[in-house]
Amino acid sequence: MELGTREKEILALERRAFPGPGAKERAIREELDLSPVRYYQLLNALLDDERALAHDPVTVNRLRRIRETRRAER
Repeated sequence: MELGTREKEILALERRAFPGPGAKERAIREELDLSPVRYYQLLNALLDDERALAHDPVTVNRLRRIRETRRAER
């Protein structure tokens, strides 16, 4: 089974670079029509989804490393 459109859009947004503070949150609201809190909930769930890893391994592995680093710092 393949990822849905929303999941692909979330991963695509994570691949992008943003110019300054607030730009990513603005893109989340305007392009995905999600609150940033909901976006990060969906993104976190996606990082554990093997379909996401198959779709975009570079982005998913990078985000998994960041997540693990942050967890280890706590």
